[in-house]
Amino acid sequence: MKVAFVSSEVFPYAKTGGLADVAGALPKALEKLGCSVKIFLPKYYSIDEAKFGLHYNWEIGEIPIKISSHTRSVHIYQAVLPESGVDVYFVDCPHYYHRDQIYTDGFDEDERFILFDRGVIEILQRLQWEPDIIHCNDWQTGLIPLYLKDNYGWDKLFKNSASVFTIHNIGYQGRFSKETVEHASIRSDLYFEGSSIEFLGDISFMKTGIMYADVINTVSNTYAKEILTPEYGAGMESFLVQRKEDLYGILNGVDYEIWNPEKDKFIPFKFSLNSLEGKFKNKKFLLEKFSLTADENLPLIGIVSRMAGQKGFDLFENAAEALLKQDAQWIILGSGEDKYEDMFRSINEKYPGKAAVYIGFNNELSHLVEAGADMFLMPSHYEPCGLNQIYSLKYGTVPIVRKTGGLADTVRDWHEYEHKGKDTGNGFSFNDYNPDALVLTVERAIEMFKDKDTWKAVQANGMKDDFSWEASAKKYIDIYKTAKKKRALQP
Repeated sequence: MKVAFVSSEVFPYAKTGGLADVAGALPKALEKLGCSVKIFLPKYYSIDEAKFGLHYNWEIGEIPIKISSHTRSVHIYQAVLPESGVDVYFVDCPHYYHRDQIYTDGFDEDERFILFDRGVIEILQRLQWEPDIIHCNDWQTGLIPLYLKDNYGWDKLFKNSASVFTIHNIGYQGRFSKETVEHASIRSDLYFEGSSIEFLGDISFMKTGIMYADVINTVSNTYAKEILTPEYGAGMESFLVQRKEDLYGILNGVDYEIWNPEKDKFIPFKFSLNSLEGKFKNKKFLLEKFSLTADENLPLIGIVSRMAGQKGFDLFENAAEALLKQDAQWIILGSGEDKYEDMFRSINEKYPGKAAVYIGFNNELSHLVEAGADMFLMPSHYEPCGLNQIYSLKYGTVPIVRKTGGLADTVRDWHEYEHKGKDTGNGFSFNDYNPDALVLTVERAIEMFKDKDTWKAVQANGMKDDFSWEASAKKYIDIYKTAKKKRALQP
């Protein structure tokens, strides 16, 4: 099966969150299962051409693409995804992609991804490569299903190509003013109140992807159910209910070649389930980096996250004083909204010797936190899948999470399963989104940490779990087949 995999970010080239990890790992797993995969992403200014072996595609050369009243020149660079045979195509247009950040919230953010979506299709045309599936990811690729059925519907190359649209986070919807319809060369009669592209007077790339894709999925079973409700659907729930028969939940996998304490190139001390000595050595190394003292009897709680309300930091803010009184140390890594960055800077100053904060992105440090921390906190308001809790399980770093989305699908509360007579708990979780529930759950974990034998059992249960990509990739192939069948029934 031929799969064109389209994403606005792909690890290791460009990353702001979990989407990049998925886009860098799932294509490799698909390729191993016999698919032929090509990846497409923008060529951002930050991508190091020499480091990743990018080379210019002279056979394709320049592609003119009309955006609004301008014609932009697009060029193509290529590389091979590390540790795979997957070809990667970079859509190059310095006018749009030579910015300081991957996402800008600028006045032309719509044009940046209109050009990307059209560029992907134009490249496929010039390659004369007929994909069975064009796999689109999040709002940045939401116009592609529409383009396939309308703007490029004349091209027989795509006659049998089906589209799959994966929602990684429905809270980000790509909403722009109705002028974007013209910028995107979308027929004006497709835009009206209640149409498949209109949302509250704007055009929504997310809604467009939902309504035009042959099959839709999201990144965990629980989140697939949650987004059908007003609480979690972010205004898209009624459209998803319309497409309910075409909506699937597939839990994200993890690339254990990268996230594995036995192989991790970013940690100084390797370790495994049968040899955990290296874990405390990593803890000591991590704490020394922040001038903190390591104590085997004092748990270290880690946070690696985008600092946003979605991640539960409003909850953390209301519980901060009670949490920091606990007998534990804290290492916090991340960046995001100013108010949460300021909150953590304040904690860093207020609790010297107990908490350390790093504001920014640091991939190496994120691996070290996973390896060195005893616990990992994710109190998310909602979490489509979450990857850090899965990484944590592999590293024997016990997750403390709110029971939502993918967190509910991967973390089994120790006490809940103990009461069921199933000694299989791998972490700690809570339901109610309030500060008291968060504090009580952290207290439970800290108290359990004192019982070394039980703690090792919790760690072992998590380290034995297998969330590798193979099982999830097989499920993606199943929905690809479903999408193909649906496409075959269309005129």
